Amino acid sequence: MNERIRELVEKSYIYDRQNDSSFFNKELFAKLIVAECVGVVEGGRFLHDQAPTVLFAKECSGAIKQHFGVEE
Repeated sequence: MNERIRELVEKSYIYDRQNDSSFFNKELFAKLIVAECVGVVEGGRFLHDQAPTVLFAKECSGAIKQHFGVEE
């Protein structure tokens, strides 16, 4: 498993003080994955001289958020 995915899994555990236990929050994990994908698109790490413009990258990231119902 990718190290970044492991980090996101760890961030997805929520501590329940009332029961002195923790649980995995699948919804939070999904939101973190979507945010990571959006970050890749908006960060332009894949960009090169033939790559889409920043506006196109913003449109792509917006489409990803809308598709998964993750709005900021």
